[in-house]
Amino acid sequence: MKPTRWQRWGAQVGLAPGQRSLRRHLLLWLLVPQLVLWLAAAFVTYHLAARYTNMAIDRSLYQTSRALAQQVKPIGNGLLIDFPKSAQAIIETDPDDTVYYMVSTPPGHFILGNKNLPPPPPLPQIELERPYFYDGMVGDVPVRVSALYLAYGEDDSPQQLLVQLAKSRATREELARQILIDTALPLSGLIVLMSLIVWAGIRTGLAPLARLRSAVEDRAPNDLTPIEIESAPAEVRALVQALNTLLAEVHESVSAQKRFISNAAHQLRTPLAGLKSQTELALAEAQDPALRARLARVHESAARAAHLVAQLLTLARAEPESALAQARTRLDLARLAKELTAEQVPRALQAGMDLGCEDARDSAEAEAPLPVLGHPLLLREALSNLIDNAIRYAGRGATVTVRLGRDGPSALVQVEDDGPGLPRDPDIYERVFERFVRVTNDGHGCGLGLAIVREIIERHGGQVRLEPVTPHGVRVTVRLPVAADRAP
Repeated sequence: MKPTRWQRWGAQVGLAPGQRSLRRHLLLWLLVPQLVLWLAAAFVTYHLAARYTNMAIDRSLYQTSRALAQQVKPIGNGLLIDFPKSAQAIIETDPDDTVYYMVSTPPGHFILGNKNLPPPPPLPQIELERPYFYDGMVGDVPVRVSALYLAYGEDDSPQQLLVQLAKSRATREELARQILIDTALPLSGLIVLMSLIVWAGIRTGLAPLARLRSAVEDRAPNDLTPIEIESAPAEVRALVQALNTLLAEVHESVSAQKRFISNAAHQLRTPLAGLKSQTELALAEAQDPALRARLARVHESAARAAHLVAQLLTLARAEPESALAQARTRLDLARLAKELTAEQVPRALQAGMDLGCEDARDSAEAEAPLPVLGHPLLLREALSNLIDNAIRYAGRGATVTVRLGRDGPSALVQVEDDGPGLPRDPDIYERVFERFVRVTNDGHGCGLGLAIVREIIERHGGQVRLEPVTPHGVRVTVRLPVAADRAP
């Protein structure tokens, strides 16, 4: 298929199809014609100014040549030249320009004036008393010449008198330039004003596209809800409709996958629980050391599988559709964190760790609640996962601290440990929030804990960050918006 003119033009200027700017394209096609029209207007204005300037100068030359002709008076077959020095000074002395004159009798009999004036162009028929105007040169000076043929002599022997008057074209060109400047400056101002109006119109016309871009850019990667743009033109609405249709299809496909995962996890919970129970009973009754070792590995695998299924179910509940379907309530984040810490203390003691909770707020605020709006079960799961990760990977002898605080409009919960931590690579501290990503083989995790935490916290409009602790250890900071005070 042959490329279109726009594609050929884009190829010529070295732009790939995805690099072309619609705003630049519209400005180009609207401003370039204005520039061309401005140049054309300047060209026409200059030539019109030159034309009317010529007319004014020609009229002046004609009147002066008539006055000069009156100084040459025919007497019979001769001429009486009544051209005093004062009249000559008046003609020759022009404060603005140089004036040349010559009186002759054709074909070339010089009477007075400047012999260097160019002769008139050949004429098929000479008309007396009619001025002829033409351009010529006097030395290196371009001039405008007026030629006037007059008759003198007796009727039986008529003769002709040629009166020529020339003036430099410098005045004409200067006047034409001045007219052009006086015309071009306002025209340029109008062009600039029109360009600004065009630019503002294009910006206003493309504003719906900018709003559409912002609506798409501000979305979370897994937010497949329809796009809404109010008061958008028909063209943008058609684009939004097409995008919403695509989002609906993707949503249906993703929902089908999520339903499959959720159903599969639900179906696996019962047999995995039964498998764990059976392996525990078998371990209690088995006497053979080799058999006990094999049963222990089976029990460990069943426990990991059950943990994975539980995490998958939690992740499914934390997805945007599921989270939106659950009603949010006002809860005390500080109380929730303290309760979860107390519940995990026996497990931490069994693992040889020191687990505690401290409030970093002022003493006056330490007993005050940290109110947030959210889903209690999901927030409990998120904080529980953070404490569980710290106990799993900090190692025996480590200290795990759950710290509460407030930073302006945000409630803070930090889970910090002084264990071995993670490699000091910034990329790792971001990759651990991805699903099924594990940076250590210690413990029995499945790489979903921190992914679930991020999913839940972001669904609540918050942020979660992982950072190293000096000299060793890691700190996870959860930041959630504080709920507004209730109306009295």
